[in-house]
Amino acid sequence: MWIRDTELIRTDWIQDSILERNRRIRAGKHHWTEVGQTWLVVSIVGVCIGLNAALISIVTEWLSDIKMGYCADGWWLNEQFCCWEIEGEDETDACDSWHPWSEVGPARWLIYVMCAASFAFVAAHLVRSLAKYAAGSGISEIKCILAGFTMKRFLGFSTLFIKSLTLPLVIASGLSVGKEGPSVHVACCIGFTVAGWFPKFASSQAKIRQVVTAASAAGVAVAFGSPIGGVLFSIEEMSHNFSIKTMWRSFFCALVATFTLSAMNPFRTGKLVLFQVTYDRDWHFFEIIFFVILGIFGGLYGAFVVKFNLQVAAFRRKYLQSHAVAEAVILAVVTAMIGYFNRFLRIDMTESMAILFRECDASTGGGTGDICQTSIQWRLANSLLLATIIRTSLVVISYGCRVPAGIFVPSMAVGASFGRMVGIMVRATYRAYPQSGIFAYCDPNSPACITPGTYAFLGAAAALSGVMRITVTVVVIMFELTGALTYILPTMIVLLVTKAVGDLLGTNGIADEMIRFNGFPFLEKEDHAYGVDVSSVMRTELYTVPEKGLRVQDVESLISSTDVKGFPVVSVAASGSDSSLSSSWSEAMASTEEAGHSKLTLLGYIGKTELKFVLDKFRITGGHLDPETPCLFGPPLPPPPPSAPVSASRPTRLASNRVDELVQGIEEEEIPETMFERPAGSEGVELWPWVNQTPMTVSPQLPLEIVMQLFKRMGPRVILVEDHGSLVGLVTVKDVLRFIAMEKPGYHHPSWDERGGLDGLLEELWSELFTPPQINYVIEIFNVRSSSHTVEWSELPELLYKYAFLLLFSFVTHRYKYEKWLFLQTLNALAILSKSLNTLCASSLRLEYHQTALLGCLQVRPINWPGC
Repeated sequence: MWIRDTELIRTDWIQDSILERNRRIRAGKHHWTEVGQTWLVVSIVGVCIGLNAALISIVTEWLSDIKMGYCADGWWLNEQFCCWEIEGEDETDACDSWHPWSEVGPARWLIYVMCAASFAFVAAHLVRSLAKYAAGSGISEIKCILAGFTMKRFLGFSTLFIKSLTLPLVIASGLSVGKEGPSVHVACCIGFTVAGWFPKFASSQAKIRQVVTAASAAGVAVAFGSPIGGVLFSIEEMSHNFSIKTMWRSFFCALVATFTLSAMNPFRTGKLVLFQVTYDRDWHFFEIIFFVILGIFGGLYGAFVVKFNLQVAAFRRKYLQSHAVAEAVILAVVTAMIGYFNRFLRIDMTESMAILFRECDASTGGGTGDICQTSIQWRLANSLLLATIIRTSLVVISYGCRVPAGIFVPSMAVGASFGRMVGIMVRATYRAYPQSGIFAYCDPNSPACITPGTYAFLGAAAALSGVMRITVTVVVIMFELTGALTYILPTMIVLLVTKAVGDLLGTNGIADEMIRFNGFPFLEKEDHAYGVDVSSVMRTELYTVPEKGLRVQDVESLISSTDVKGFPVVSVAASGSDSSLSSSWSEAMASTEEAGHSKLTLLGYIGKTELKFVLDKFRITGGHLDPETPCLFGPPLPPPPPSAPVSASRPTRLASNRVDELVQGIEEEEIPETMFERPAGSEGVELWPWVNQTPMTVSPQLPLEIVMQLFKRMGPRVILVEDHGSLVGLVTVKDVLRFIAMEKPGYHHPSWDERGGLDGLLEELWSELFTPPQINYVIEIFNVRSSSHTVEWSELPELLYKYAFLLLFSFVTHRYKYEKWLFLQTLNALAILSKSLNTLCASSLRLEYHQTALLGCLQVRPINWPGC
């Protein structure tokens, strides 16, 4: 999504907090009424989000099934409800009420493709014509909104309506995009719309932000059936500053939304989401090595998708910006043509995950349930591998097209297919070698030692964490999906490995990367700039206004000819009369420079919006505003002492120069009309009451890191830089981001490309792990040529497994710059382990080091296997 800079407005949270403070003071003892209204708003938002999610789920299921056939008992019934009386959800052939569109295979394929193209065309056309902000996921933009920006119409009712209408069409078209990310955007639109019904919320950006934050938590809650996971998602991913008060409201909103969705029961199964599953089998210690493989896959998948999706996005922006509808239709057609011939690509992704997560038992069978049949396990593994590769490619090119598109469920589907494939292979290995030492923990009387469904479950968690770069939230979501405490530890292991791989490759979350790609002025929590002063970043060429010397037409010309959001007000110590007017704004600025460009005394700051508002109000109140009327930005002089004669020309209402008593912190509708009247004898249009006389200012020598923390925590629109009262520059978030992008100060973590890709990684590992002292130590420990240390053949798999686990642990800890002794202690543990196994096969295994071969290469060579 591409948003013009004029549509992205920075909210000044300092000024908004002043307004909110004054509202609370005026409310007084009625404060509890406002608190009750807040909980009422949150409750209404939660109910609306739950109802909307239920309707979207019902329509999505019907549209997804209508591509394959129709129900003779009622056209409005999907396949599940049409065949409700049939035992087993995969026994579709036994259902007489459900009719496919044709008995001919090519005809069914053609109808399937045409339906997908039609759904994609309608969705893309509605988005382009009626609500352009309904495209995409929306999470990146919502993060910017919660950080202090306002995007016009992004959370409006039109966006809410069109996105809710087109989201089922997009999912039913078969595009490799999900509805969970857009569900968060839809939920935030509901929160923004409902809050706008109440005046107290509509006039407060802080209250709106609290409601939108709570709505984002509820959106994730209904998407995954995980209220606690939704709250954690809003904390970990969405919000910068998350107060306890906001957390409670987010939790309550998520709870109400989840309860509403449960009461609606869209699937008539008691499940909140289609792929919700329960496991009653435990896992075994030896499976950790395979869980680590899933974690590595998740990290690699996330890095691959983020890297190449950004390249696709750049190509889309350059060449396909005016062909959004054609792009969506072509992607839908290609996806349908390819996916129809793979059972895991043909059906809806949530339904596919429900099948892949399933446990295998004696009652499972028939239809797609043959995923549990061992007779075709290798064919299933090949089909899952193909589905993983194809789905990954489709996610890369589909995410970001101009339709409602998320990446949560597609990534989970990729991880689930890969995990199920790994689970099938591990189960096949167990059945081929049940007496192997690695499977010693399995009960020989139980054929279900390996549960492939849990591998699919963990693979889905790894892929989601790899592409979004979130950990704790995924753990809780997966726990709430399964309700199994026993699988929390495997999930944590998988996600920690995924995070380690992502950190190793320098991968950021795709939402963060899209923020940078779209050029949003957003400071991440991880953005730092050490060892740099603010003077290196600030702007020195400024548009300023003098306290006197400008006319109304000069101010209007200044507003129309500049693209800044506000103007510093400075004093002008010109020679001659202080009240002399310039013939134009350029002459006024020239006189400012002549008066002393090196020392401009800062008086305050006024925004462009306030200038427009005040001038319009003066025209409405006075009926006419002469363009030649002087504009006064500086407060009048204090009244003379009582002994001195009082000038009759100075109005008494201007005797005070305390701006807080006049305008600051007061609602626009509460400003008295007398403020926009020109009393007799006034020198001009008095704009000084709207000048912020206490803007946030810093010294030029202040470290830039502190300025960045001020932007992150306090949210000012602009920070002025003054040196002993003299204005020397100003700095905004855009200036900071531009400096970081160009200079990369501080502790910059190099990206995958900056580190040289795969070659750079191998060189880094070689230099880190295989330095000469470590190689000599390896030789000393593993040189068993002259010893009689032996290994029992039945224990060899377990030995190799423990070797691999300890080496992986050593590599991960060493990668993160822990002490060198940890690497040596790990090798000591390996040596002790190898010397403790000395029972059979006297010369079974010898680890021989060849110094003439590649440096540091350990070669394992079997010698004289005695009857093994």
